Amino acid sequence: MTNQTPKQYNIKVHKGQPMTKTAFLPVAARAERLCEYLQKDYDRRYPSGNNGKFNVKNGRKYFKVIHNDNSVHAFIDKISGDVYKPASWRGPAPIVRYNLLDESSFEQCLASVDWAGGYLYVR
Repeated sequence: MTNQTPKQYNIKVHKGQPMTKTAFLPVAARAERLCEYLQKDYDRRYPSGNNGKFNVKNGRKYFKVIHNDNSVHAFIDKISGDVYKPASWRGPAPIVRYNLLDESSFEQCLASVDWAGGYLYVR
């Protein structure tokens, strides 16, 4: 039996706390709720259309809200809960539109949700 040294892991720390998968749960739950509202809005506008599906894809830094598996609707920061308009398939635009962890911002986001993403434009 050889004397092995324990493995060292680089643990990312955010605001003094180690990040774990459970740290993402509040943001993930709110991202799923946003998808439900997007789906309801799509179904309300297109009652006979059955090809409009929204889902959340887990990425390294962001949750990606995807429409029909071929277009990005929004990016959501896993840690802060910030919602961004997509600049491309790979990344968000630089300006935060909403915050899912802030109650008033979250309620405003759900109240103005639009399946086409018009609520994500800066006015």
